[in-house]
Amino acid sequence: MADLNTNQEIRQLANLELLARQVVEGFITGLHQSPFHGFSVEFAEHRLYNSGESVKNIDWKLFAKTDKLFVKQFEEETNLRCYLLLDTSSSMNYPQKGLSKLQFSVYAIASLMYLFKKQRDAFGLCLFSDRVDWLSPARSTTSHMFYLFAELEKAYRQPRTNTQTNLTDVIHHIAEEVHQRSMIIIFSDMLENSLSAEKAQALFAALQHLKYNKHEVILFNVNDQQHEVDFGFDNRPHHFVDIETGEEIKVHPNRVRESYQAAMQQYRHDLTLKCAQYQVDLVDAHIHAGYNELLKAYLVKRNKMI
Repeated sequence: MADLNTNQEIRQLANLELLARQVVEGFITGLHQSPFHGFSVEFAEHRLYNSGESVKNIDWKLFAKTDKLFVKQFEEETNLRCYLLLDTSSSMNYPQKGLSKLQFSVYAIASLMYLFKKQRDAFGLCLFSDRVDWLSPARSTTSHMFYLFAELEKAYRQPRTNTQTNLTDVIHHIAEEVHQRSMIIIFSDMLENSLSAEKAQALFAALQHLKYNKHEVILFNVNDQQHEVDFGFDNRPHHFVDIETGEEIKVHPNRVRESYQAAMQQYRHDLTLKCAQYQVDLVDAHIHAGYNELLKAYLVKRNKMI
């Protein structure tokens, strides 16, 4: 299956389920099986009752509504819980034309969820900005996947305005809130923490908190590489607006490009070193580079955990 790289290909897909299936289908074979055979805790779906079966799992409430016998099916508890953290602050709406960082992240998360579901890994979703706005439990059912798809749809169809990020506080909250020894996968542009050494150090302390609580972490640094990393704006005066704070500045890109690139490269270098120190997998997620590398990063991390 070829990776989906163009905006046109994305727009042709009707919904997140179809996109996720297109991205994941054929990507992976030989998926793991749970070592906890028979340990069933999460409700999966219904199937028709077959004559002669035990009646202990018949859904009698559903029988009262439909006058048909359905059996509750359960999925096995697995050895992995994954929590996907999505930055929904206003900076994720960039660029405002074409595929934004938020849309890219939503599509990537949907694909990962589809992969989790195929592997029967439990997964949850966290939407955050300057705080945790919404956090689901981790489950592995089909209905749960579609429930989270609906939340993702709302996140990118109703983008937030004038909303800032506080990834540091969010990570501290998640470190304590979710089940220990989970996989934490973060999608953020990380721009908030590039502003000062103090904020960067606070972020590093938060990542250390996740590791102290035995979580495995993948940090997808979502970016528009041409403009946000390389500062590749054309040679004319530009009017820049901070879409989180509304602050405005007029500047000629050629006059600030070198200093901007130097500051950005230093921050990204420091982030890379700290992530390596804390054994956090840092992955550069360029929004025009497709999704296969993100899926590969997850699989590499997962194979290290089993």
